[in-house]
Amino acid sequence: MKKTSKMVYISLLVAQALVLSLFERMIPVPFITPGAKLGLANIIIVIGLYTLDSYKETFLVIILRNILSTIFGGNLSSFMFSFVGSIFSFLIMVAIKELFKEKVSIIGVSAAGGVFHNIGQLVVASFIVKNIGVTLYLPVLSMAGIVTGIFVGLTGNIVVRHLKKLPQFKGRQLIKN
Repeated sequence: MKKTSKMVYISLLVAQALVLSLFERMIPVPFITPGAKLGLANIIIVIGLYTLDSYKETFLVIILRNILSTIFGGNLSSFMFSFVGSIFSFLIMVAIKELFKEKVSIIGVSAAGGVFHNIGQLVVASFIVKNIGVTLYLPVLSMAGIVTGIFVGLTGNIVVRHLKKLPQFKGRQLIKN
């Protein structure tokens, strides 16, 4: 991909992740655990993970989405939870994608990312309240993370398969067939 095309593509990913993040804030999600969300913006992060040339570019999308999301309607607290959760999620997704290339699909990578996003948020929560007891939410949040991660992975898988048809991605191995 040319440099200008890549810059435009990254910008589109950031814009899409921002719109999904802002849209998700408007959806009342009646989860059992307070603060649990669908993670719609993570669809774009997973797409970036499988379509961008380097993990640094995907990390840039994460950073920009978190900053812009905070500017457009967040606060310091929401930034900390989202940012740390995103970093944990990103690191585990990269590790699983690299270590288990042929064994784990985009859906499995995304499900692991969903669980570790919640672990990152619990780390922030335990730091804020200075009590490790908030980790008792981990089993419930893990189930929510797996379910939403599977949804995000399925959606990302469909989008990446369609992106393979575009001229910019022809001939590149984005995901296994």
